[in-house]
Amino acid sequence: MKELREIAERNIRELLDLALKIFHKDRELARRYVDMAFRIAMKTRTRIPKEYKRLVCRKCRNLLIPGVNCRVRLQPRREPHVVVTCLNCGRIVRYLIKRRRKSSMEPLTETKS
Repeated sequence: MKELREIAERNIRELLDLALKIFHKDRELARRYVDMAFRIAMKTRTRIPKEYKRLVCRKCRNLLIPGVNCRVRLQPRREPHVVVTCLNCGRIVRYLIKRRRKSSMEPLTETKS
């Protein structure tokens, strides 16, 4: 079972890399590669690598290339977050931006002497 998942993960990575390379030449073929990668992942119960997961719209299974078929915006209100909108299907995804915590060693305020 472990070998099967390793083979599946390698195939998933190869298919998604091919989809990224061919996207500008043939979008439909790139979409087919993405669909095949997701089917392999579902059948073998393997996770899509995180670096690829955010590049694919979960609704229409298209690659998300900023400025081509998706819009990326930063929203500073409330909790700062990134808003990614797929221009093919209209799906909106929000990713929180984690703030850096101040270390306990830093002084809260500076004093003038």
